[in-house]
Amino acid sequence: MGCPEEEADLATEVLLSADLRGIDSHGVARLIGYVRLWENNRINATPQIKISHETPSTAVVDGDSGLGLVVAPQAMDLAIQKAQVAGTGWVAVKNSNHFGIAGYHAMKALPHDMIGIAMTNASPLVAPTNSLERLLGTNPIAVAVPAKEQPAFVADFATTTAANGKLEILQRKNQEAPVDWIQDAQGKSSTNPNELKTGGALIPLGGETGSHKGYCLGAVVDIFSAVLSGANYGPWVPPFVSFLPLAANPVGDGIGHFFGAMRIDAFRTAEDFKTHMDNWITTFRNSQAITDESPVLIPGDPERKMTAKRMQEGIPLLEPVVQDLLSLAQRFSLQL
Repeated sequence: MGCPEEEADLATEVLLSADLRGIDSHGVARLIGYVRLWENNRINATPQIKISHETPSTAVVDGDSGLGLVVAPQAMDLAIQKAQVAGTGWVAVKNSNHFGIAGYHAMKALPHDMIGIAMTNASPLVAPTNSLERLLGTNPIAVAVPAKEQPAFVADFATTTAANGKLEILQRKNQEAPVDWIQDAQGKSSTNPNELKTGGALIPLGGETGSHKGYCLGAVVDIFSAVLSGANYGPWVPPFVSFLPLAANPVGDGIGHFFGAMRIDAFRTAEDFKTHMDNWITTFRNSQAITDESPVLIPGDPERKMTAKRMQEGIPLLEPVVQDLLSLAQRFSLQL
């Protein structure tokens, strides 16, 4: 696409981190989507990323329509730099694009004995509680917390019952969606993974009886990521798919993200904190499970185990993804 080699490598690392962690919906399966956005002049392969507003502990970054896979890591690095000086660092981003998995960015804080936070708004595919209109994105939140001997605590989740990418995987496999993932155009629960194509919407986290909680979380992400930064929010967020038009009369610039880094020793010594995190983790992991077949997990456990497995066995790809990659190779005259 014309990205500088260093930025292309970074974008590749972000995508592969998703596949390694088992988040196949946000890995190389997304590559063809980025290329199509670039072909439609929605992604700038050579952005001039800059700080548009700044204080000692905060900043707003203008991504210049760059790949979110490149803009977001740079913004998170800035949050870490500010935390090193001020104790905490907070960076809001505007004029960006889809940034891959939120967990990758939050985890960048771990080697610095910091807690990392990452969130982003996304294409409006989610109906707020009691609404037929799609006004929010899947708007993920990730929080990464270091420990001492135990693996890090890494919570990375969409504020919907499932991310849109999971629906795309079901579509490729020709399988039904679980109940409480989506609603049809009349607001009724559906198991058809293609429902979004006919006016349906994703359901906020919590399903039919608790979706107001997911709605609140998604709204917080939208406000922090976009209203705070100057990006588009709500129904004005640019769609990920290139064939859908941009919203008329946009209220901001591109997609928005929000990042935080908190130096642990701004609160207590890192050694003490991480010792107690080990105790917290082992207490929860060793709690009595309902069944022996399903032990109590710590956020990040499934992804960590999947990474170890796939580093040994490789990353499986669905046939439609393979075909997409082959078509991209042909598009760019690459030798396989």
